[in-house]
This record gives sequence, C-alpha cells and structure tokens, in this order.
Amino acid sequence: MSFLDAVVILLVAAAVAWAFLRYTPSDSQDWHVDPATVRKSRRPNNLLLRKQVALPPDQVAAQLEAEALATPRTKAFAGEGFHRTWITRSPLGIPTFTSVRLVAEGGGTLVIVYARARYLSRLPSAEKARVKAWMAAI
Repeated sequence: MSFLDAVVILLVAAAVAWAFLRYTPSDSQDWHVDPATVRKSRRPNNLLLRKQVALPPDQVAAQLEAEALATPRTKAFAGEGFHRTWITRSPLGIPTFTSVRLVAEGGGTLVIVYARARYLSRLPSAEKARVKAWMAAI
C-alpha cells in the first residue's frame, strides 16, 4: 500500500465518521427531557442549572427563544411554550441538546436548563459558555 492509498483511506474513514456524527437521526423521546425531573449524570458531558428570574414565564420564554435562535447552528428540536429543547451543532456538526423548563414561581420564573453532548465524553467549554450566556441574557 502506498502513502497516497493510506491518505485516501484515512480521508474516506474521516468522512464516514463525520457523516455518522452529523446525520444520525435524533429521537425526541431520548433528547427532549424535562430538566425539572432529570437526574444529572455522573459523566461530565452534561450541565444542569437553575435560576430564579423576576419575569413571568411568557416573557422569559420569548427572551430565551430569541437567544437560542440568535445562536449560530442552533434550532428548535422539540417541545413548545415553557418546555423546549434546542439542538446546537459544533462547527463539525456534533450535536448538543439543551432542554429548558420554565416554572411559574412566586411572581417570577424558575428556569431549569439541562444541556448535554450526544457523542462527546465532556461538555465542551463553548457549550457551557453558550448555556451560561443564555441564562445571563434572561
């Protein structure tokens, strides 16, 4: 086998791996979870945050939707209203899911966010920063 053959095989293998990561379907029953009832995994590929906000849930939902849709490579995945899940893809196409539950509480809103990476063993720092930026914006 020549060097060129080895390079071609590696490039084809990388393309197949990328296509698998990018185009494998995601089932909403697996990824659209309720952050209020989920148990945080011991694996470091997820983040669970809670924040009390002094705004009513409908205003928080509108702000959160605007933040999510303004985030590059992010789109709505499942849910509506006060329980939504968005999918954000890295520049290489690797998905991260962010589920949010808004709970009316004491004249304000309790925002519960659960973000997790599908394939990575760790939640990338960029994803953690994105979730924290969403929370800071509301």
